[in-house]
Amino acid sequence: MPRFEPFAALRYSTAGSTDITALTSAPYDVFDEDQRAAYAATDPHNIVLLDYPIDADGPSRYQLSADRLNEWRTSGHIVVDGSATFSIYRMTFTDEAGTTRTTVGVIGALEVVDEGAGGVLPHERTTPKAKTDRLDLTIATHANLSPVWGLSLTSGLTAALSEPGEVIAQCTDEEGVHHVLERVSDPARIATISRLVSANPVLIADGHHRYAISRTFRDQSRTAGNPQGAELTMTYVAELVQEQLSVAAIHRLYDIDNASLLSVLTSHYDTTDAGRVGPHTISEMDSRGCLCLVAPDGTGTFLTPRADTFVGVRDMDSARLEHALRNTDHSVTYQHGATEVVSKLAAGIAASAILIRPVSLAEIRRTADTGELMPPKSTFFTPKLRTGMVMRDLN
Repeated sequence: MPRFEPFAALRYSTAGSTDITALTSAPYDVFDEDQRAAYAATDPHNIVLLDYPIDADGPSRYQLSADRLNEWRTSGHIVVDGSATFSIYRMTFTDEAGTTRTTVGVIGALEVVDEGAGGVLPHERTTPKAKTDRLDLTIATHANLSPVWGLSLTSGLTAALSEPGEVIAQCTDEEGVHHVLERVSDPARIATISRLVSANPVLIADGHHRYAISRTFRDQSRTAGNPQGAELTMTYVAELVQEQLSVAAIHRLYDIDNASLLSVLTSHYDTTDAGRVGPHTISEMDSRGCLCLVAPDGTGTFLTPRADTFVGVRDMDSARLEHALRNTDHSVTYQHGATEVVSKLAAGIAASAILIRPVSLAEIRRTADTGELMPPKSTFFTPKLRTGMVMRDLN
């Protein structure tokens, strides 16, 4: 089972206030360069200047991040804990049903294990990425600037995190989600949390590429004779239970025109007119048990899977789509949010799209238990952790 250890955290100095909203950002891979510029404009020490370097060309951009990190540590804008601690991370938000919820997990250092070795498990196949910027950034800064997201199979982890720790940072994001980070320094409590997370496998929910890059960085560090910090990577771990998860779907954008795509899918799905597509379409899909094909004009067609054509296929919209399109040449990209999908089609970025439903907790758990992998981009865990709440020095 994987090691899960506290670490001496790098944090923004909160001597004046624990509210660090102006210093944080959404994860680097869920916003564009315009939003990046907006974050950078909120404060000259916003985390995007470290985590999303674009103001230099080529490899020098990563060295610029490293130089900035060193400068901010020297100036006292970023400080380091005097001892190894865990960070409890709570998010309070309103879900799609209008219910106010609070989820909780813990940020620590999770062991980097070889692929297939067990202990830390992937839950979906990854898509190839041409860029190695996360590896280049890690090499230059020698730091974990954002956490991988893991799900623990240990019952009782949530209860162990219920008692508050020392509030060290908080922020409110653009979606109105309130994020609170609490430091845990009590040795007995640290030992309990470490034992619980290490008792069972951890399923990687978000950050598969970052975890894979951690393996590469670890191997390079071993070769260089300095493996200590690289043997683990900063990870947020929450218990794999319904109350701790809010899972959205990642919809599919295709290069196939609407009519051609529909002609292929009608052999696997029954069709019904869906009218104008919007946020309401998702709840209607849930009640009908179907997907929705979206045309460039924003109108939709409900696709209800026929059981006889999906014998032996996993009970997931993404898996059924892969099966239905397995003999059709196509390329696919991904987008969360029904409104965003309609906007992409209107802009001509894709020829057609299909809205899918979120993966159920039961299927996520079954994946963990069987070791199977979901198709790429099957799950979108929300709310997103805020980058900049805590960092980890790899020296």
